[in-house]
Amino acid sequence: MIEQITEYNKQLANATAKEVLTSFLKEFKGQIAFASSFGAEDQVITHMLAESDPSINIITLDTGRMFQETYDLLDLTQKKYKIKIRVFHPDATAVEEMVNNKGINLFYESVENRKLCCRIRKIEPMERALKGMKVWISGLRKGQSVTRKSVELVEWDQVNQMIKVNPLIKWTEEEVWKQIRDLKIPYNPLHHKGYPSIGCLPCTRAIQVGEDVRSGRWWWELPEYKECGLHLKE
Repeated sequence: MIEQITEYNKQLANATAKEVLTSFLKEFKGQIAFASSFGAEDQVITHMLAESDPSINIITLDTGRMFQETYDLLDLTQKKYKIKIRVFHPDATAVEEMVNNKGINLFYESVENRKLCCRIRKIEPMERALKGMKVWISGLRKGQSVTRKSVELVEWDQVNQMIKVNPLIKWTEEEVWKQIRDLKIPYNPLHHKGYPSIGCLPCTRAIQVGEDVRSGRWWWELPEYKECGLHLKE
């Protein structure tokens, strides 16, 4: 599989994001999913997919602690592009047990608690969402954080045992927003209030000018820990 991943990266090294998507949509039709959290990058990819193959399996996670603006964007995106986005929720019993044992805001107390919360609210539902798929598309970019600088266009996701494609991996933030403006792509209004990266409400804050775009996520932790676990390769 590693050799196949290497070959994909070689073949698609100079391809546009749209060409990358088209290639995988053709090869893995019916076995490919796009996981969206409705960030700016994800909205750009949604626009591309709606033009190429509106029947693609688009999934998202509702952790139960999202911003209302994110729910509103989910609704708006479905209506604008006439697509169906499948929403996956965490196991209710697991959430109840976690909250009753460790408290409603357990994630502020330790990295271990925060990872537990992410595991229950995000990782387990994502595993269910990706079941049966061979490829998943994500909106990762190298410039988003120190934890993503080594990410490649095409990778092997050892955790989920599937191919992962990051079509916007080399895009800059400016390129993302130019696309949004030029194509009038809907986006989360929180981006204009200092939120470049938007996750769960209690784990996301606005940032100051000049701060890293991911600095508002789990801001009480060191940068090298600022991943929920969805994008770990192994």
